Amino acid sequence: MIETEKRRSIRKYLNRKVEEDKIAALLESARLAPSGMNTQPWHFIIIDDKTVITAVSAVAHDQKWLRSAPLLIACVADIQVRIADCESPDLQEDTPFFELKQVIRDTAIAVEHIALEAVHQGLGTCWVAWFLQNDIRPVLGIPKDKFLVAILAAGYPDENPAPRPRKKMETIVHRNRW
Repeated sequence: MIETEKRRSIRKYLNRKVEEDKIAALLESARLAPSGMNTQPWHFIIIDDKTVITAVSAVAHDQKWLRSAPLLIACVADIQVRIADCESPDLQEDTPFFELKQVIRDTAIAVEHIALEAVHQGLGTCWVAWFLQNDIRPVLGIPKDKFLVAILAAGYPDENPAPRPRKKMETIVHRNRW
């Protein structure tokens, strides 16, 4: 079974710290991710303090299951790699800048690299994006000109969910044209 087939959204974790070498491997996988024009717009905040994890859980629509995760990785996109001469915009969910879409896409690639490397390291993850920028920024000290793309909960799984149904290949693949 390939890593992508093993990946699941894990929402229950063992009370076991993730080793520093595994955290380093997760971050290295993200660092090596491709990005448009090699801009590498990502930054990562490693969160392993239970007080901060609880605060993140509260502003992420009180998703209490997050509190069982021994590790959160905040994955932040930096628009300045695309518009360096811009006056630090206040980035929100509805900010219309095309450059914001570019750095979100690139950062999302890095996030998924982490999720797949986690499987390789024997860890589980769950991608969390149910929060508002203005609510979560103060908790993590994220500047207003950065955009939090995802919080990745990570740790040793304390559950083994079955695979979710997937669409058949012939319903999603087109060749040459739609």
